[in-house]
Amino acid sequence: MDDIWQRLGIAFDEPVRDPLWRNVMMPAEFEPILTSPDFVKLSRILQLGPTHLVYPGATHTRRAHSIGVFELAKRSLSAVLSRSGPVAGLDGAAARGFLVAALCHDLGHFPYAHSLKELPLREHESLTADIVRGSLRPAVEAAGADPEFVAAIVDQGLPAPAGSGSAALGLFRSMLSGVLDPDKLDYLNRDAWACGVPYGQQDVDFVLQQLGLDESGRPGVAERGVMAVEALLFSKYQMYRAVYWHRTVRAATAMIKKAVIGALEGGAVEAAELYGLDDGGFYALMAGPGRDGSGLVASVLNGTVLGSCLELAFDPGRDEHVRAADLSLRPRLEDAIAGSSGADTVIVDVPEPISFESDLPILGTGTGFSAYATVFRPEVVAAFTRSLRVIRVFSDGDPERVSAAALEALGGR
Repeated sequence: MDDIWQRLGIAFDEPVRDPLWRNVMMPAEFEPILTSPDFVKLSRILQLGPTHLVYPGATHTRRAHSIGVFELAKRSLSAVLSRSGPVAGLDGAAARGFLVAALCHDLGHFPYAHSLKELPLREHESLTADIVRGSLRPAVEAAGADPEFVAAIVDQGLPAPAGSGSAALGLFRSMLSGVLDPDKLDYLNRDAWACGVPYGQQDVDFVLQQLGLDESGRPGVAERGVMAVEALLFSKYQMYRAVYWHRTVRAATAMIKKAVIGALEGGAVEAAELYGLDDGGFYALMAGPGRDGSGLVASVLNGTVLGSCLELAFDPGRDEHVRAADLSLRPRLEDAIAGSSGADTVIVDVPEPISFESDLPILGTGTGFSAYATVFRPEVVAAFTRSLRVIRVFSDGDPERVSAAALEALGGR
């Protein structure tokens, strides 16, 4: 590993202590990024939002996660180069760009961004690209990286910049956002560790030993690593089931979403006001006049969430369920349930479709993971998604009356 980084002219001299990966060694010239206001702000954004209401240990931050992603990106790149040898266009400046992109990938993340992804808001990757090319540009350049190149790695909607490293852009994009990417490997392990559950833990050292490039230069995994991909897919499923989409977590995020939608549609909040906020800034913004008329955000902040009155497996073949999934039609459904049950507040929650990425070459076989001899066939992965997508009706009203009214409105069981 040291020989690879020496050839690229990158030294890791400064330790950052991390509870998960222990000593994370950083290049000294990355210090301006680590101490910048843009990066430090991530220490004021909880990685899992209101999940601490269920799992008290889930108070880790996006700053800690970002440092972890940097560490695993460093290990991933070293593993790929060790197995596959030199890569065209991958010089020291390009490698620095990849490491900076890993460290900075969440800079544009604002509170509850994942919960609000169905709204017409800018994606955090695009906001990150703006920061990297704007306020953070001097620090990125001091780290020996090209801000335009870093931005293009994070935001795949941007064109490839001219200059050194552009030939490696596709590889870096695939490595930072893929089946075995450092983002996923860190958040699954870190979230499981913080929540005190075993589901997300991965054998990271073994996983990284199996990484390499196929004949076309795509990141892939050796046959011995197939089991690691299976473990990751099942871990992601379990973490969604037990943590990310726990009913209380869904209740809290649904309350936040409804309040934000109301504030945006009523003109009390402009979309741009949400960008660049930390958690405290978000709660302060929503506490303004006319921005939390139902007190939903204040309730979540104080740990009071609505109870779940009904849970139904989402059925894409039912018109009632399809309409419930449409944010523009959902308020009418909520009003109808409230009117029939006498409840003051009703919120219908339909999780957005999620994907379990499995498009990964199996090195030396000429085939991909989905076609390989594994139990995780596409239909099995699709079943994971279907089983997780549950319609829930949250309310402060009488549970039996709300449940009966919701069942009628949603077409029964």
